[in-house]
Amino acid sequence: MTLLNRKSNQNSDPNHNTTAEDKQKWSRRPANTAFKQQRLKAWQPILTPKTVLPIFFAIGIAFAPIGGLLLWGSSKVSFSLRKETPLPSHNLISLLLANHAWDQVNEFTIDYTNCDTDAPQVSAGGDTNNGFQNLPSDKYDYHLANSDAPVPLPPSWLFINNQANPNVSLHSLCRLNFQLPATLDPPVFMYYKLTNYYQNHRRYVKSLSIDQLKGKIVPIETLDRDDQCKPVARSPSDRSKPIYPCGLIANSLFNDTFLSPILLNPPNSNSNSMIYQMSEKGIAWAGEAEKYKRTQYTNDQVAPPPYWANRYPNGYTDQTPIPDLSQDEHFQVWMRTAGLPTFRKLYFRQDTDRMLSGNYVMDIYMSQSSLLLSQLDGLFSLVAIFLNECREADYPVRPFGGTKSIVFSTVSFIGGRNPFLGIAYLVVGSVCFLIGVILSVRHLVKPRRLGDMKYLS
Repeated sequence: MTLLNRKSNQNSDPNHNTTAEDKQKWSRRPANTAFKQQRLKAWQPILTPKTVLPIFFAIGIAFAPIGGLLLWGSSKVSFSLRKETPLPSHNLISLLLANHAWDQVNEFTIDYTNCDTDAPQVSAGGDTNNGFQNLPSDKYDYHLANSDAPVPLPPSWLFINNQANPNVSLHSLCRLNFQLPATLDPPVFMYYKLTNYYQNHRRYVKSLSIDQLKGKIVPIETLDRDDQCKPVARSPSDRSKPIYPCGLIANSLFNDTFLSPILLNPPNSNSNSMIYQMSEKGIAWAGEAEKYKRTQYTNDQVAPPPYWANRYPNGYTDQTPIPDLSQDEHFQVWMRTAGLPTFRKLYFRQDTDRMLSGNYVMDIYMSQSSLLLSQLDGLFSLVAIFLNECREADYPVRPFGGTKSIVFSTVSFIGGRNPFLGIAYLVVGSVCFLIGVILSVRHLVKPRRLGDMKYLS
C-alpha cells in the first residue's frame, strides 16, 4: 500500500514533473509493431461453389485410384507375375508388371494355439512322421492371387510329448505339415501372430528400466517402484536380489521356439528333405540394438525374470550366464510393444533363397510354465496368467481368449499385407466425390447469389 500511495502522491503533486522515463516505466502498452498491434496482413478464402466443388472432386479422383492400387497390392498373393507367360507391353502398367515393380503380397497363416489339446498326440518314441490330422478350416488362411495355382491342401498337425527329455523347453513339440502351392520369391518373412493381447496397457508399457537395459546397475529400491518395474523387480526367492531384465514386458517374453521349415521330397534332388534355412538376424528395426548394452551385473548379483525359469532353472550361472540383450534380437523385437491387441512380430527372414512350392514340415517347441501366482503380489490379470499357469504346454494365451499363429509372408511395393491404408484412401475418396456430387446438384437446383444482402437481416 505504501508503494501505491507514493505513486498516487507523486501523480497528485502539481510540482512533480513526469518524465519520459517515468512514462516508460509505468506504461504497459504493447510496442507499436505490426505483430503486437495485430496489423499483420491476412488473407481468407471466400468459399464459393466454384472453389469448393473442384476441391472435393479432385480429392475423390486422386484418392480413389490410389486406394484401389494400395488395396490391390496388399490384399492378395501373386505368383502369376513370375510365370513365363509373356505380358503385353503396349502400356506402362504392363511394363511395370513385367519388371516385377508391382508384385503383391504372398501370405498364409496357421493357428497352432490348440495343438497340445486338439492335435493327435504321440510320445517321442512313437511314430512321429504319421498320424497327422487336418486343421479345422478356421485355423488357417491363404491369400493367393494366382488363379492358376493349385488349391492348397489343408494343413495338418501332430503333438509330440517328450516328458523324458531333461530339457523342459523340449517337452512339448507341435509339428505342422502344410503345402505351399507356388514358389515364394525372396525376401520371405516368418512372423508369430498374437490376438487379444493388450501390450498397450499403460502399466505394462511403462514396466521396464531404461537404465538397466542400457547396462547400468540400478538400485533395487529404484526398480521396485510403480513407475519402474514393480511388481517384477525383486527375485521371488531372494527379495534382496533384483531381477534382470526387470518389468512386465521382459517377464512375458514370447518363448515358443520355431525351427526352420523342411521341404519334403524336394525337386531335382536325391534327398528326402531339404531345410529352408531362415535367419534370426536382421529381424529388429535398424537402430534398435542401440537401446541395449551388455550389463555390468554379475551372475550372482541378479536373478532372471520368473517366467524365464525354464530357460534358467538354476538362475544365472557360468553355464547359463546373463544374456547379452544387445545381441538378442528376439528380445528387442518383443520389447517394442504393439499398439493394437492383434499384432505380429518378426521371427525369421530369408533374403536370398526362394521358398519352393511343395509340402513342408515345421516344428514348434511350445514352452511350459510351472510358476505359482503366490510368488508375486499385486499383478493385474494379464501378468497373473503368466505366473499362474501350472504345466500348461504352451505360451499361455488361452486364459485371456487369445490365439497364436505363424505367418509366412512376402512384401510388395507398400510393404506387408495391410489393407487398412487402401480402404482408408477408398473411403475418403468416395466420400469426397459423393459430397461433390450432392453439392453440385444442390447448386444447380437452388443456386445462391454471392453477397446477397437479404441474408444479413
